[in-house]
Amino acid sequence: MVLQLTKAEEQVMKILWELEQGTVQQVLEKFELPKPARTTVATVLNILENKGFVAHETEGKVNIYLPLVKKENYSKSQLFGIMKNYFDNSFASMASFFARENNLSMEELDQLLEETREALKACR
Repeated sequence: MVLQLTKAEEQVMKILWELEQGTVQQVLEKFELPKPARTTVATVLNILENKGFVAHETEGKVNIYLPLVKKENYSKSQLFGIMKNYFDNSFASMASFFARENNLSMEELDQLLEETREALKACR
């Protein structure tokens, strides 16, 4: 099971997933204004490394951070956790909740069902 990340950790991971690898400075440059302090980004990267989400390679005096956990794996873990903890492990309950909350039209529901069928066929 993949650990839950804090909001700050997720922000850094999203940037690192986008970059595929990066230094503290490169990650910092991707933040929107107001940007966090450089030391904050470095601290979050160290925490992520301790949690096993990233590793680093040293080139000269610079650390280059690489994600060890794929975005897809983290996303899947979080989604299944939500489904288990809030929807009694029922995809149908979760899907109907999101359909209601997003006020989906009948056409959008049909499209969702069709895309789901196609994805399941592709998995077999």
